[in-house]
Amino acid sequence: MTIQTARLSDPAVRAFVTAVNNHDREGFMALLAPGATMADDGSDRDLADWIDREIFSANGHMEVDNESDGGRTLVARYRNDTWGEMRTRWTFTVDDDGRISRFETGQA
Repeated sequence: MTIQTARLSDPAVRAFVTAVNNHDREGFMALLAPGATMADDGSDRDLADWIDREIFSANGHMEVDNESDGGRTLVARYRNDTWGEMRTRWTFTVDDDGRISRFETGQA
């Protein structure tokens, strides 16, 4: 069963999913701490390049199936125009200012 985005526990993660699903690149970037990093399937990637390719230019969308670790780990069905839909895991590191300093994703 899908968790409604508005019911996700962690405010930064909730805002991240909302920005992805609303195709709000500006709002998404505002959630990231300066120097934020990310990894996909265990490999660090260029964040700006990856989000443009995998999220914003490809109509990325997340349907969250469950959350753990206080809402900072998600299992979601992620789809985009490039890869279709897949079951993915997302983990987030949120700094003291409530901004995302790192996220990691990959197939679940």
